[in-house]
Amino acid sequence: MELEVYKKDGSISGDKIKLAPEIFEIEPNDHAIYQAVRAYLANQRQGTHKTKTYGEVSGSGKKLWKQKHTGRARIGAVRSPLWKGGGTIFGPTPRDYSMNVPKQVKQLARKSALSHKAKDAAIKIVEDFSLDQPKTKSMADILKALELSGKKTLLLVPKADQAVWKSGRNIRAFAVLEASKASAYQLLDNQMLLIQKSAIEVLEKTFH
Repeated sequence: MELEVYKKDGSISGDKIKLAPEIFEIEPNDHAIYQAVRAYLANQRQGTHKTKTYGEVSGSGKKLWKQKHTGRARIGAVRSPLWKGGGTIFGPTPRDYSMNVPKQVKQLARKSALSHKAKDAAIKIVEDFSLDQPKTKSMADILKALELSGKKTLLLVPKADQAVWKSGRNIRAFAVLEASKASAYQLLDNQMLLIQKSAIEVLEKTFH
């Protein structure tokens, strides 16, 4: 598969880039994508949720009144789960949500994600560019020129570029990521993949 390479002003540069068929033209494995995405989302969870049980809330453990002959409901202590401010029954406790997925499955999921994007014509290649200084308007103008304004877009760059990243961080539905660090979830969670020309080689090298 060959794609046109665009300039940042939206015009066609005249160059074309060939995408590796073993990465961008495979039969997508949706189950591998499911496993990778599920693990990615699970690994984002901190798992620090906690409620206090009967034994942890403050308050006396003394029985408030005798069991019988008061005409009132029987009760133990003010820490009872039945009372406001009492302990919680079977509440959440801290736990580790992290999941491990074999490297081969992760790689297959990423290839499948890229193949889905290629099949849907949701990949656009742009010449390498940087910015003299971080400026949101400069990045917004580039996206407008490439007809990507208003579309949820992920820009893959060959290496970290603070000026580009800072210029894009305030744009709604837009993100900048190093090509070598893009997960299957991040590759899929957008309408368009905008890839800098030299980032293609970096991306392909991550599969070897």
